[in-house]
Amino acid sequence: MTLEHNEQEHEQEVLTEEELDDIAQQAEGAASEPQAQDDAQPEHTNPTVVVAEDESVNRMDLVAMLEDNGYDVVGQAANGEEAIALTRELRPDVVCMDVKMPHMDGITAAGVICDENIAPVVMLTAFSQTDLVKQAIGAGAMAYVTKPYEESKLLPALAVAMGRFAEINDLLDSVERNETELQATQEKLKDAEEKLKKTQDTLEERKLVDRAKGLLMDKANFSEQGAFRWIQKTSMDQRIPKKRLAMAIIEKYGDDAANDD
Repeated sequence: MTLEHNEQEHEQEVLTEEELDDIAQQAEGAASEPQAQDDAQPEHTNPTVVVAEDESVNRMDLVAMLEDNGYDVVGQAANGEEAIALTRELRPDVVCMDVKMPHMDGITAAGVICDENIAPVVMLTAFSQTDLVKQAIGAGAMAYVTKPYEESKLLPALAVAMGRFAEINDLLDSVERNETELQATQEKLKDAEEKLKKTQDTLEERKLVDRAKGLLMDKANFSEQGAFRWIQKTSMDQRIPKKRLAMAIIEKYGDDAANDD
């Protein structure tokens, strides 16, 4: 029997042809996975908008203008209540909100959306009164546009609103991170202070015990080892802290020492 024949027999005993085929298929699948990941490209998404306008014709014109300029209108509302519900559900990048709407006006709805920090709001109004603009800004609107809607006015207002909203949220995140870091630092400082106090207490106790031990050696004829053992044993048996026991010894024998002087 040749060496080649023996090797072929061993190969057949170790793995069957079916098993080898399965392994080959698994290897091919594993090799193709990184390629599939490399081929995947990040999906580009357009900014999303919820439009709130009670007049259907105006709403249709506004939606068409937005879609023509690369925005995805994901929701349309005819009043403030619908605008709030859609904004909460869809989490758009921006909300276009008419001021005058039934059931709930746009300024009130904008106040709710801004308080919940869901999305930036751009107010749409046919009125240019200063007090109305102040109310909109007071409610949290990032920008406002007067009717009739023009791309030259609306598109920059949307961009400004989204930019300000992102900046504010970045700032809020930064403040939150700083507060978290400050809290962690304060906790570390507190731990360090507790450790320092514990070390100081231990040092003070050791000094008092050493002094008490010396007094026992001088006044009660204890050896150094015997004095320490007495303090330690008495502290354990009587459940008296070493520091308090040492202070009692110092108070008694220290006064005697002062009187002797």
